[in-house]
Amino acid sequence: MIRLAPSILSADFSRIGEAVRLVEDAGADLLHLDIMDGHFVPNLTLGPQAVSSIRKMTRLPIDVHLMVENPGLFIPLFHEAGADWISIHIEASVHLHRDISLIKELGSKAGIVLNPATPIQLLNDILKELDFILLMSVNPGFGGQKFIESTHQKIRQLQSWIDEQHLSIPIEVDGGVSPSNAESLIQDGAEILVVGAAIFAAEDPVGTIARLKEIIARGNRS
Repeated sequence: MIRLAPSILSADFSRIGEAVRLVEDAGADLLHLDIMDGHFVPNLTLGPQAVSSIRKMTRLPIDVHLMVENPGLFIPLFHEAGADWISIHIEASVHLHRDISLIKELGSKAGIVLNPATPIQLLNDILKELDFILLMSVNPGFGGQKFIESTHQKIRQLQSWIDEQHLSIPIEVDGGVSPSNAESLIQDGAEILVVGAAIFAAEDPVGTIARLKEIIARGNRS
């Protein structure tokens, strides 16, 4: 099942409640929250308290993407704050199995994130433990970046590898996703589309979500 996950990073933070209600009412499937520590990436964003406040605003599953060093220290905090899905960067975790196990033991869905230049082969020893995989299609740290075209091939390779092992692990894609490339990403094998600037910087965010939902509906029927 293909799903839409609007990224709150691109919303107006002075009107965050309105942004959350807008995407939920428009038919979003997940709410994607980027957590940055100013070390793993050169930016600072939401803390557990902000996530806890957002949790009270919505019934949508909250998808927390931890762009942090030492993710094992943050996992319990964001689970307690209301994260339903938690993903950590393979580049940031020293004890990958331990961190993924912790996420699952707490009751959240566990995912691993790969930066654009990180090869999928590094997932070999952890693949079967994952609930989802997030592929970055921009370099992490800032919203509104241009989509890296080589991501298409990376999605196809990863989907083929998952299929060969008879696994069911959805591929999430984050960075530069918009109505113009959503259909091709779905054809590649992406099942979760993280969309930020294309929604929140649009003149008609609701209309943009409607177009994305139409593309997703076609993909779910095919």
